[in-house]
Amino acid sequence: MSAQDFNLPGTQFEKLSGEAVPVTLAHGDGIGPEIMEASLKILEAAGAHIAFEKIDIGERVYNAGHSAGITPDAWESLRRTGVFFKAPITTPQGGGFKSLNVTIRKSLGLYANTRPCLSLTPFVDTKHPGVDVLIVRENEEDLYAGIEHRQTQDVYQCLKLISRPGCEKIIRFAFEYARAHGRKKVSCFTKDNIMKLTDGLFHKVFDEIKVEYPEIETDHWIIDIGTARLADTPEIFDVIVTSNLYGDIISDVAAQITGSVGLGGSSNVGQHAAMFEAVHGSAPDIAGQNIANPSGLILASVLMLQHIGQPEVAERVHNAWMKTIEDGVHTGDIYKEGRSAEKVGTKEFADAVIERLGQEPKILAKASYQTGRAFELPEVAKPEPQKKELVGIDVFCDWDGSADALAEQLQGSATSKVKLEIITNRGVKVWPEGIPETFCTDHWRCRFSAEDFSNADVAELLTAFATAGIDFVKTEHLYNFDGERGYSLGQGQ
Repeated sequence: MSAQDFNLPGTQFEKLSGEAVPVTLAHGDGIGPEIMEASLKILEAAGAHIAFEKIDIGERVYNAGHSAGITPDAWESLRRTGVFFKAPITTPQGGGFKSLNVTIRKSLGLYANTRPCLSLTPFVDTKHPGVDVLIVRENEEDLYAGIEHRQTQDVYQCLKLISRPGCEKIIRFAFEYARAHGRKKVSCFTKDNIMKLTDGLFHKVFDEIKVEYPEIETDHWIIDIGTARLADTPEIFDVIVTSNLYGDIISDVAAQITGSVGLGGSSNVGQHAAMFEAVHGSAPDIAGQNIANPSGLILASVLMLQHIGQPEVAERVHNAWMKTIEDGVHTGDIYKEGRSAEKVGTKEFADAVIERLGQEPKILAKASYQTGRAFELPEVAKPEPQKKELVGIDVFCDWDGSADALAEQLQGSATSKVKLEIITNRGVKVWPEGIPETFCTDHWRCRFSAEDFSNADVAELLTAFATAGIDFVKTEHLYNFDGERGYSLGQGQ
């Protein structure tokens, strides 16, 4: 990894060099305990000044009846230390269990996820030897809000929530990071050709903020072609900033094309706390076999050491790790006959890193952190209030019949003030002037408008629905903000 990528924003720990810093620790599930023990052994040998507070989270806690996967005393430790070093955990499938990773990130405000991806040519196989890209992922919102509903027999929904403050924080973080660490370009990935309001907001805020950083080159990519170019010609990218789901996907793409997802470490940073973890998951299929690569968690510990103000220890660990990779001491996931010198297990890899503490790589770039420039996390100003005007409502119905029959029923039930404008099914207009080839489910959006609309009109309309026996399952108010439409038009509207 490039040394510059491990200089994180300034923290309250900068003046504590030499003192043991309290850090909350979780060994995790699957391969978590193995790679954590390997990482801790290296940290101790390197002279890290850390007082770990161990907590139990994840699968065992879920199965013990804690639906969030974490107990109150664990939350207390996290809030007290403000630093979390964790191994991967397993979220049980089914049963409605929420991802604990998402819960921690959102609850503690860890809005900025950074994932450095650097090719380790010629020591780790890659078709792209020149890659040095940093993924900056928004960490709190988007589809990862996890707000889902089954609304009819046929149809389920997941809400995509994007906020202006969320966009401003992560985009400004990306530019501040680039400026502080000599990065030359910031690329924005969205899908705003389809999601014109949510992803459109992210792109709009990117365009607003980029003018404040004239020395940094910028571009915007639609996520599908952007991901294709990242996989094919990653050397054209430097820093990529994007929303939560896209960032999760492309960071694994970037890690894999540089050699292995198993080599990726990440930081999750907010105003009040930070969490450090490997990019990969808990891999229960190989747990307990001493074959897992601990590198992702080792590199996450390097990020953590920088964050808590121990750059000299971070240098020792990172340089020893790179020297181990250079010497061909490799775990099975990156081992290659004729290039690697020795195939080792998890414990043996950690021992090899410890043997090389104090040594430096000869071909890979030496890590140097003690002269890095920190930066302040960006503050977001509260915007001026806008005039909010209710102009209509979308009523979603569970209806087993045709669009024309539904329209006839609705027109007979609607109030004198409210007008039915359009009916869509899965976003496609089916009334008026629908075509018979359109496949329809049992989930219908019925859009109404009125002059001088109010919530009293909404209540009257829904009462009319109930009287007519039409099952409405959801409503969405349609607003204008300072005269600008705050909702998408229906297809064909």
